[in-house]
Amino acid sequence: MELIELYIQEVTRRLPEKSREDIALELHSTIEDMLPKDYNEQDVKEVLVKLGDPITLASGYRDRPMHLIGPRYYDVYISLLKMIFPIAAVISLIAIIGDNAFGEFGEKTVIEGIAIMIGQGIAGIVSTGIQVFFWLTVLFAIFERLDTSKDQSPLTKDLKPWTPENLKDIPNISKKKAIPKVEIFASLLGLSVFAALYFNAANLLGVYENRNDSLIFVTPTFNQGVLNSYWLLVSGVVIVGGLLAIYKLFLRRWTMKLALFHALYQLFSTLTFIVIISNPHLLNPEFIAYQKTLFSIDEWSTSIYWGIIFIAIFFAAYDSYQGFRKAKIR
Repeated sequence: MELIELYIQEVTRRLPEKSREDIALELHSTIEDMLPKDYNEQDVKEVLVKLGDPITLASGYRDRPMHLIGPRYYDVYISLLKMIFPIAAVISLIAIIGDNAFGEFGEKTVIEGIAIMIGQGIAGIVSTGIQVFFWLTVLFAIFERLDTSKDQSPLTKDLKPWTPENLKDIPNISKKKAIPKVEIFASLLGLSVFAALYFNAANLLGVYENRNDSLIFVTPTFNQGVLNSYWLLVSGVVIVGGLLAIYKLFLRRWTMKLALFHALYQLFSTLTFIVIISNPHLLNPEFIAYQKTLFSIDEWSTSIYWGIIFIAIFFAAYDSYQGFRKAKIR
């Protein structure tokens, strides 16, 4: 009798208090009907095994589930989590781009500045992930408890029962033409670093000297006034790059249309780069004078200029070619 009482207690303590007494009486009656007249402890154990785990049995008596998110909503929950988190992470990174582009880095070195931006990007993604996970979990937990339907079969993304027609909505993406989300996040983080370095070049990019075991910023490499004069073009490169990353996030695979947009973006960003470096006043005069004390740069400055342009065009063309090549994969 002690085993029976303990078993019933384990079941009823998980139930609303108002229904415990009635269910306890019902369980007593059920167990007695299942036992032989002269039963022993072994007989009781066999009956309790047939009734099953007290937790599972209690869940059958409850009006609401004893789990946070059950099988009915679990697949929808995971699908939305995978869809919303990347979008939220992209928005977070875009916000970081805006903050870094016009933020102040004080007397920090370029390495310290880049480390700060990367740290901000990772922290932003982690923080966004926690927020998305928390609120989406709370929302689906509420759905689970408000659902009074007797049919507990899993739902699809459109919150309807599965049919063979749902198979037509599943994209068949080859791994070779798929766009990894890590690549998208890396490109956004790269845009953030570029924007921050560009609009803070006078404070971050330049000549550093090691004096008394510390790096001292001697002179900036670029004329910040010249860089700022191209703010509209550079902002366009950053904004279009961010929009292209979002477009990639939704497509998840290379298509000819995406490859064309990607190639046009490479053309736009490369032309912007060439226009900026072609400005004869781009470099800070003090930086040029400093370099002349170390190197004889007059003889090969033209070669460096054309070499940089060639490298920029080569990588842009190669990147565009890769986009078209992946788009053609079946």
